[in-house]
Amino acid sequence: MSLHRSLPTVTLLAAGLLLAACTVGPDYQRPEAPLPADFKHEQGWRTVPPQSWAASGEWWRAFDDPVLTGLLDQAAAANQTLAQAQARFRAAEARWADARAGYSPVLSASMEGQRRGSDESRSVVTGSTVRSGRITESYSAGLNLNWVPDLWGRVRRQVEADRAGLQASAADLAAVRLSMRVSLAQSYVRLRALDRQMALLRETMEAYDRSLELTRNQYNAGIVARSDVIQAQTQSQSLRTELSDLRNQRAAEENAIAVLIGRAPSEFALAPADRLPTVPALPATLPGVLISRRPDVVVAERQVAAANAGIGVARAAWLPDLTLTASYGVEADRFSDLLDAPVRVWSVGPSLAQTLFDGGARRAANDLALAEYDEQVALYRQTVLESLREVEDALAALRFLTQQSEQQDALLALARDNLRVVTNRYRAGMVTFLEVANAQDLALDAQRAQLQILADRLNASIRLAAAIGGGWDLDDPVVQTVVEPPRPWEDNAQ
Repeated sequence: MSLHRSLPTVTLLAAGLLLAACTVGPDYQRPEAPLPADFKHEQGWRTVPPQSWAASGEWWRAFDDPVLTGLLDQAAAANQTLAQAQARFRAAEARWADARAGYSPVLSASMEGQRRGSDESRSVVTGSTVRSGRITESYSAGLNLNWVPDLWGRVRRQVEADRAGLQASAADLAAVRLSMRVSLAQSYVRLRALDRQMALLRETMEAYDRSLELTRNQYNAGIVARSDVIQAQTQSQSLRTELSDLRNQRAAEENAIAVLIGRAPSEFALAPADRLPTVPALPATLPGVLISRRPDVVVAERQVAAANAGIGVARAAWLPDLTLTASYGVEADRFSDLLDAPVRVWSVGPSLAQTLFDGGARRAANDLALAEYDEQVALYRQTVLESLREVEDALAALRFLTQQSEQQDALLALARDNLRVVTNRYRAGMVTFLEVANAQDLALDAQRAQLQILADRLNASIRLAAAIGGGWDLDDPVVQTVVEPPRPWEDNAQ
């Protein structure tokens, strides 16, 4: 049979085999997971009008702090943990490209030259061995084509698994980016809360110094005892000591922010500010489907899809492999003849290989794939449950902190009125300085608690943004593509 008559036959055979090919293993179905229609800690919220930051997913703009926005932009460009996640995503792209290469035949070229010598040869006439010092040469060059048709879908399942892995890596990159932004925003809020705490202590120290001067005047007039002066001095000094501790805490937060934006702490400084970021307004309701857009939930779901495809890869090992090979080349006894007058050689044909005994390796691989799938399903469902808990925690914190803030405002007003009354009574000599000190401490504690509640509300808002994956607008097309993970690779997968 000639080469030009054999190749069409092989081509038709391969086409028939591909038409009869099937894909082993179960087709992927998203596992069921508990996704409630709404949450229990969101009753009584007022409806919020559309916000520009919600449509873009830039949840941090809701805090209305340009400095925070600038720091997050710097972190997105220079954070090294984010750079690691980006490198992992590129590695996942390479693995997916490597898996798709399994669809294609392998074409290789070769050139070989050999020179062989022997110090004896057998006589054709007498059959005896004689010493002749015979030397032979051979040269060859050719092209080889090998193709393993994906009869049972092993390559298709591997591509499916690596595509799901690529999608999981993309979601992991989004998770790292969100985590970085959340960490930076929380550090920034703590730093600004420390700024306000230090400003409050400095203001209080001025008031305490005025009380100390009043006490000294009272003591010099013989109205109060020396102990009142000492107590007033002790109060003022305790605030100075505490102020040093707050400065130390602020330096630590400033250093943490420097690392998050990819800079050395010695090269970064953040000027104090006189206000905390704005507590953002939240929507009236949060549909439970928002959980499915969280990056970590998407990662877990895509890992289930990859494990499901792994079952098909394991089962394909039980079926025979068909390999189609074709080669064409030239041979000659001398290298010059290889180019001028070579002997042309070719070969074409299929081969079928089947493993008959492997000591249970394939059965073990199948059991392993099933176990890994079950593990990923459980991990996915647990991730959803943990996500629901985090959302409920953040919603509960926001709800109760709002109530606590209102109560604390009332407490602060009472503490200030009490301080005013007690100070006037002390000036009149009706009470001791101990009552003044107690009233001052009560007012200071109320102010500090008010600042802490505000910082806690900001942190709860940040946690809620993280718990639902960032942003709160379900009508946003970007949100829709994350709810159903984007699959830009589908068109080129086969």
